[in-house]
Amino acid sequence: MRLYILYAVLVLAVLQYSRSAGATKVKFGTICSGNPSNQRRRCDDYGCGAFGASRKGKDGVKREHAGLDIVCKDGSTIFAPFDVTLSGKAVPYRINNAINDGITLKGEGLCFKLFYVKPDRYSGATLKKGKKIGILLPMQKVYPKITSHVHVQMCDKSDPTKYF
Repeated sequence: MRLYILYAVLVLAVLQYSRSAGATKVKFGTICSGNPSNQRRRCDDYGCGAFGASRKGKDGVKREHAGLDIVCKDGSTIFAPFDVTLSGKAVPYRINNAINDGITLKGEGLCFKLFYVKPDRYSGATLKKGKKIGILLPMQKVYPKITSHVHVQMCDKSDPTKYF
């Protein structure tokens, strides 16, 4: 009898844990105006937008893409994908160019960066889901004919795909 009770308690505990873990799963809301489903960048002459895609730098060194690219037209409004805190400037390149800007955001237990974005401000504010963060910078000036996009990168460089 004790074994049955112990088994029942164990099953209930597992079921409760499964329900609560599923209920707290974070999903990114719309990031870019004009792309409500967060369509991902496919492959173009500059590479592919998937996390882990192979890249070859101007120095010829191969590396892996550390983020996920979400299609977005130059000048489009960038939105908070959920309630976030603005946590500072983030830049993708060591050298300056027309798209070398971005922002670090924290919310829902996550820390992530959005690159190629000119934010309205970098820190000191909290934004609700769907509120404007800034605008997408002119990618076509730096990479003609690329599929313009916002680059989403987790602060710990883990795969952001699971949140989309």
